[in-house]
Amino acid sequence: MRITKKLIIVGTGIVALVAGGGAAYAATAAAAPKVTAEKAMEIAHEQVPGAWVSELDYDRRGTRPDVWEIELAKGSVRYEVDVDAATGKVTEHGTKRADDDGDRDDD
Repeated sequence: MRITKKLIIVGTGIVALVAGGGAAYAATAAAAPKVTAEKAMEIAHEQVPGAWVSELDYDRRGTRPDVWEIELAKGSVRYEVDVDAATGKVTEHGTKRADDDGDRDDD
């Protein structure tokens, strides 16, 4: 009987540690963005009508506001639009030719 009591006590301790760790992780996890991916794409399409979305990324930037990074294509021109994930405000808008090396030419 002594072994059974020890196993129950140890098992209870392990469950408490796991549950506490899960709660601590949940408390530190970042909240979901207020602006959805769909809304961010709508905002980007307002900036570049007639383009299609070729890439969409959510970028957590630490001390700076998180943004949706949206790349659009229209003909041979690629557009990059960053949308603030909390406010929906366009923070960056640039264009580049398909043969560019990735540098932005801000409008």
